[in-house]
Amino acid sequence: MAHQFAPSVAEHLKLPEVALRIGSEELKTGSGGTFEHINPSTGRRQASIPMAGPDEIDRAVTAAVAAFDQWRRWRPAARRDALLRLAELIEQHRPQFQAIATLENATPQRVADALVTQSKEWLNYYAGWADKLDGSVSSSFLQGGDFTYSQPEPYGVIGIIITWNVPLLSLCMKVAPALAAGNTVVIKPSELTPFTADLFARLALLAGIPAGVINTVPGTAQAGNRLVEHRQVEKISFTGGPATARKIMATCAEHLKPSVMELGGKSANIIFNDADLGVAVGSAIYSGLCALSGQACIMGSRLLVQDEIYDSVIEKLIAAVGAVQCGDPVNPGVLFGPVINSAACDRILGMIQAAVASNAGKLIIGGKRMAGALAEGYFVEPTIFADVDPDSDLAQQEIFGPVLSVIRFKDESEAIRIANNTVFGLAAYVHTRDISRVHRMADQLRSGSVYVNGAGRLPPNAPFGGIGDSGFGREGGKPGIEEFIRPKTVAIGQLQNKA
Repeated sequence: MAHQFAPSVAEHLKLPEVALRIGSEELKTGSGGTFEHINPSTGRRQASIPMAGPDEIDRAVTAAVAAFDQWRRWRPAARRDALLRLAELIEQHRPQFQAIATLENATPQRVADALVTQSKEWLNYYAGWADKLDGSVSSSFLQGGDFTYSQPEPYGVIGIIITWNVPLLSLCMKVAPALAAGNTVVIKPSELTPFTADLFARLALLAGIPAGVINTVPGTAQAGNRLVEHRQVEKISFTGGPATARKIMATCAEHLKPSVMELGGKSANIIFNDADLGVAVGSAIYSGLCALSGQACIMGSRLLVQDEIYDSVIEKLIAAVGAVQCGDPVNPGVLFGPVINSAACDRILGMIQAAVASNAGKLIIGGKRMAGALAEGYFVEPTIFADVDPDSDLAQQEIFGPVLSVIRFKDESEAIRIANNTVFGLAAYVHTRDISRVHRMADQLRSGSVYVNGAGRLPPNAPFGGIGDSGFGREGGKPGIEEFIRPKTVAIGQLQNKA
């Protein structure tokens, strides 16, 4: 692995000052105190973040309620045009979003650039839905001339809670359909990535979206609890881990409040003996190990390889990892950066050590914290285990870090059994030249998405979501906007003329 570090570049990048954005207010302090933000690449403090408490959540919900009636009654074409302007402003501020991403969660520049492009696509796509939502007429069982129809309505205030790994894309995946449908939102971004949400909210105002339609309040756990339980928040859209999701769902259950849950994954990446190994190994390295340093729910972190090509794939994996550019993500050549913070670094290394101690697999590369110029940051080496026991914690638990578990299989039936042997069900990957096999595998894999021969993007026109511990509900496509509308039925009786 080649190491690159560019502290002189980092010194010239500046993060914007974060505020709690509630209606037309910009609060520089919050009742939740402050959070000291650390640059993952250097381990050094770089900003102090104001944190909302329950009081600020109440104020943000009040602002969103006040803005709702105006926003829902905007002409759908006007909401469409405002979202299109926001998408264009994000494009114009591409360099700022890229710079923020390298500093707040250490996203490599070329990955950050791709994420800006994807985010803009999601905004443009859902902008187009704003003037295309319609109802239906129910005419099958009319009695005496009665007339019945249904019309779509927005919920009202949506509580949005996102995690830290892809903050801009997460915002656009949730906020764009919610606003297109006529809802207003209160967003609780992670305190680890508040800068992206702050710039997003400021650009929304410049796009002409009224104050109060989007409110951003990074805050404490108590603030998150208040957002979920608030009686004027009509629905929750959450991205994060299953443990937090269960707590949110318990609170939602008390209030009979619906939710959308986009959670974790332990996705299988299956390579058959007829696959293009160049494509397959490249996919395994990028989408299973190195992208975002393994910190993404959709990662193919279990690599299933057919017996006949197993040894060849292992050799290619080791060679490919050796060519990965590791270092400070402000350097344009870097693909692989640090994990998010010290706690994540310790947790990942602890899981690696536990896997070695339990003989869950054979450690063939990586497994340590990086030293030298990268020692102060939270860098964990790209790590590969071979001959992994598919029932071990190494193969079953989401590590959310740069650890790839390689597992042998003999045939399709065994591949299906191993792939489905998990509580998660977000994604699966298949590499083969046999189109009949593709259809058989897609039919039997227990996952919300199946990506074939390297396709792994999140196009905005296709539904995305999981089953099992990977959550429920969908983002993307028509199902994505249907999460933010509910039908109202209107039945009109025929008045009798008594004259």
